[in-house]
Amino acid sequence: MTLGQHVRELRRRIALSAGAVLLASVAGWFLSPLVLDAMRAPIAALAAQQHRLAELNYDNITGAFDLRIQIAVTVGVVLSSPIWLYQIWAFLAPALNRKELKYGLGFFFSAVPLFLAGCLAGALVVPHVVQLLTGFAAAGSSSFLRASDYFDFILKLVLAIGVAFVLPVFLVLLNLVGVLSARTILRSWRVALLAIMLFTAIATPSADIVSMFLLAVPMVLLYLGSAGIAQLHDRRVARSAASMSPLSNE
Repeated sequence: MTLGQHVRELRRRIALSAGAVLLASVAGWFLSPLVLDAMRAPIAALAAQQHRLAELNYDNITGAFDLRIQIAVTVGVVLSSPIWLYQIWAFLAPALNRKELKYGLGFFFSAVPLFLAGCLAGALVVPHVVQLLTGFAAAGSSSFLRASDYFDFILKLVLAIGVAFVLPVFLVLLNLVGVLSARTILRSWRVALLAIMLFTAIATPSADIVSMFLLAVPMVLLYLGSAGIAQLHDRRVARSAASMSPLSNE
């Protein structure tokens, strides 16, 4: 393909992705009340448990509309992700060789479920985070949370934990391309464990330590799983190299 053909192909893929996001955002508009109800649930629990006024606050006349648009677009991006992810893959796949294509498919089909599982774990810890951070308010005070900031906080927290669940896949990918050995991964287990504990302590700053460990345990298992896969790959590569060496052929 010429440069002009590549540009036209890219423009077509972008148009298809944008159209899918737009249509899914329309569906997201009708689903946004459900998302808002889920957002309000930790605040309602906060008001009931701490016996004080706690509610979402819209500080301007367009605040409620802007938040609903933001939720609709976010839901639209999530719902249309199979389409725009495929468009990205379809644009890049012709440029990959067979080995790169195999690694790419493996990364895609493992990273997406792990990311969704991480987002689900993030959603489960949101109420604990809200309860703790708002609990620093003095007794008898009220919590009026700006709706847009509250939504941004929840979104960033959920996405951060979702990305953290995908990091072990990057370790495996780096091992498959020969950048990182299984021995290096296993040798760094103390650093990895400390990083996981720090991350979960920040992501779940709750007095309930059980919540922290519920998030840390799957991350540790994913790290060990990535080390195990890397070790199997290194052994296979070593056996292959040994069988192809001149000494083995004599």
